[in-house]
Amino acid sequence: MVSTTDPESGVFHKGEHKKCFAYEAHTACDKHNFILGVHVTPGNVHDSVAFDSLYDELCKYHPEHKTVVADSAYKTPWICKRIFESGRVLSTCYTRPKTKENSHPWWAYVYDEYFDDVICPEYHALHYSTTNRDGYREYKSRAYLCKICPTRGMCTENAKCEKTVLRHVWQDYVEMAEHIRHMAVYKELYRLRKEKIERVFADAKEKHGMRYTQYRGLAQVTNWVKLKFAAMNLKKLAIWKWNATHPGSDLRKPTRWRGNLLPFSLFFYFSCKKPALA
Repeated sequence: MVSTTDPESGVFHKGEHKKCFAYEAHTACDKHNFILGVHVTPGNVHDSVAFDSLYDELCKYHPEHKTVVADSAYKTPWICKRIFESGRVLSTCYTRPKTKENSHPWWAYVYDEYFDDVICPEYHALHYSTTNRDGYREYKSRAYLCKICPTRGMCTENAKCEKTVLRHVWQDYVEMAEHIRHMAVYKELYRLRKEKIERVFADAKEKHGMRYTQYRGLAQVTNWVKLKFAAMNLKKLAIWKWNATHPGSDLRKPTRWRGNLLPFSLFFYFSCKKPALA
């Protein structure tokens, strides 16, 4: 599906039924809500695809930040690997597992790192078979064991009586992010995400007219978004400088950073910009 008024925009799905032609502004801010970087893409580009260019820019111009706070859209093996290998920490949220009803839960299949096998709920080993083109290692069961398994109906419906479990080659980094998610300091840091990056987009939409764009084409929309964000940063900086020199003024005071959290953190999010005539 291509827009007749703006072919460079993409179809963005808002919920289960509503969709529109839109752009997405993948954005990062710091703990004080200053916008550090933005990367605009068509609405049909997934967040994880646009992450690399934005992250490279942030690492180049803001290397002092050591923690990245992002939602579940950025919780992919490649992004986890990039962040941890660059010496930073990823703080993310819980992701609901996608399993069928009346079947074994995902955690019932345990990975044995020593033997490089997966142990099924009936304590049989699923041996490594191959690695597919998407980077997932396939572990398959023995058909003669599955045929006589009492819980086969909860495990697989394969005609060959064969169970296949997938594990990404970079799954260790995802498990590392899952382990960090349970730490109190990163729980508090992720809880502040809605007060940081969500506030940025609330102000952008309500106070700066960024709910819709009046421009067409990716280049023009990108320039428009960057100018808007630059104005928002200058506005916040002006308020801070005024409050510093006029303690009794009525201007909005800067937000305080509370707690003993890490001093430099990045908050990721995206917003949707619908072309006016799409």
